Formats: sequence, structure tokens, C-alpha cells
Amino acid sequence: MLLLPEGRKQGNYWQIGDTSGVAGQSLAIRLQALDGRQAGGWTDYQSGEYGDLIDLLHAKLGSLSLKDTLIEAQSFLGDTPCPVEHGAARSRAQPAAASSKRITRARKLFSYGRPVLGTVAASYLHARAISRFGPALRYHPKAFLRRGEDAPPEQRPALLAKITDNRGQITGCARTYLDPTTGGIADIDSPKRILGQLLGNAIRFWSGSDRADLIVGEGLENTLSVGTAFPESDLASCLTATHLGLFIPPSDVQRIWIARDNDAAGERAALQLRNRLAPQDLIVGDLVPRLGDFNEDLLVGGKDALRQALLRAMKEQGLGKGEG
Repeated sequence: MLLLPEGRKQGNYWQIGDTSGVAGQSLAIRLQALDGRQAGGWTDYQSGEYGDLIDLLHAKLGSLSLKDTLIEAQSFLGDTPCPVEHGAARSRAQPAAASSKRITRARKLFSYGRPVLGTVAASYLHARAISRFGPALRYHPKAFLRRGEDAPPEQRPALLAKITDNRGQITGCARTYLDPTTGGIADIDSPKRILGQLLGNAIRFWSGSDRADLIVGEGLENTLSVGTAFPESDLASCLTATHLGLFIPPSDVQRIWIARDNDAAGERAALQLRNRLAPQDLIVGDLVPRLGDFNEDLLVGGKDALRQALLRAMKEQGLGKGEG
């Protein structure tokens, strides 16, 4: 499958990491019609999202027109009739309608959450030495979980995090399923899942009304680790390296710190984001952990040591925020 070359064929399915095309196995695309199910149907078992080929290709080729998306779909399906032949109006509405439904579900899920303090979600974050919380986080004691396409739904406690756009509108909800006994991440496949629209958006933690400086990170825990060392800073967590590279900053931001993981994927994402931001004349700096990620640095050295290391990195780049 040329559009998603990092995937691999497993039986009647093409497996890939997510709709952006990163390597992985959490998203399965049906290659041929079988047992009444149409070719092109897909499910992302990590995010909980699903749809048909139009939804998938529109997400992957979001910058293209719907016509181009439909052409790609017909090319992938070969002789299978393209939806444009069976009602152009329905085809035009389908991607937007599917996305809207997922966003509505995400908003509903987050609205059912309760404050994090005093719950297993707070215990989970405290165990990772994280003390930076905020209204973007909630706790759900019985969030639904489906382990497979045909598996019955289960209920598990989960840390919820709202994904928002630059207008503050909720576009998605990230779930981290937890073990109520140990307080750690649940021992299941893909315990972290996303519902809704993440592309260009983020989980945001504001410290005040001034948006001039923004720290943009990958994973939720890693971003909150930086926020634990810098409680006065505004944060945006993009959840994955792929979406870090695709982040769209608010218009009033003047300086961005890219807090990536210390690996090849993080380096590529930081470079992609830096290149995308270059025409906007923003001041951009890089923050790289000493270990694999910033939560490891926080757990090993503590928040004071992490703060000093980050301040040194800022100063070395000539962009230091300084104390005070």
C-alpha cells in the first residue's frame, strides 16, 4: 500500500501505527471484502477511532481536496466502485460527518469526567513525580474500553485529557487506562487511546493570560514533567512525535520551546515543526532530555535538577527565560 508504506500485511489486513502513516500495528485496514464487511474499513485500536477508506485517506491527505481523496480511494480499491459513482453528495459529507461524530463522542466522554485529585489518576501522576495538573485533566472511573473489533466493551478507570484547538474548542479526548489496584497503567494492549481529532491540536495547560512563550511536548507525562519543573510556563502536549511535528501554535505565541524525546522520532518531529514554523518568524528552541524522555529525567534527578538543566539548555541557545 504505497500511501502507507511503513505498514505491513497481516492476512486480510494492512497494519500501520495511525492515520498519519507511522510504523506500528494499532490501526488495521481491511484489504478485501469479507463476511459482509467492505474493503477499506479500518479500526485504530489505540485511539478507538474507526471508519471507511474515505475517512482514512481524508485524514492522511488532509491538505488535498475531497476529489483527490476519492481518486486515491478508487486507486486503492481497484475495481471496487468509487463512492463518487454512487452519490457525490453523500461522499462529500462522509468524512466531515464521521469526524464530527468522533469529536462529539470525545466531548461527551470528557464531560463525564470528575476532578483528578483524590483519584487513582492522581496517584498515577504522583508516582511519576508529576505535580502539574490542570482543568485539561479529568478522571473517569468506568470509561469504556474495547480490546478488538469484535470484542465486547469493558469498563476501566482512566485518566482523561481534553484535546483543544486554538479557539479552545474540544476536538478530542485522550484516555490513559489505569489499574485500580496498582495505580499504574493498565496491563492491556494499547492502554493509551485517542478519540476525536488530534491533528494540529494539543492538550493545553495554561498558567495565565500571556501566551508569548509556549513549551510544546510529545507525550502527556513528558510534557507535564517539564511543567512540573516550570509551573509558571504554558504547555501544549501533542501526545505523539508525529503530531508534535504537525502542531499549529496559537497566533499570539512569539517563542516556542520544542520539548522532544531523546530519540530519532523526536528529532525528526522537532525538525519538521521547526521547518513548518520558519515562515512565521517565531523564535524556536529545542529542549532535549538527558535520558530517554523528560519523565525519566524528573524521576531520576527531581524537579529542581530538571529545572536547572532546562534553564542551562535555554541559556546555551541564547534564548534563556531566566529566573524570576
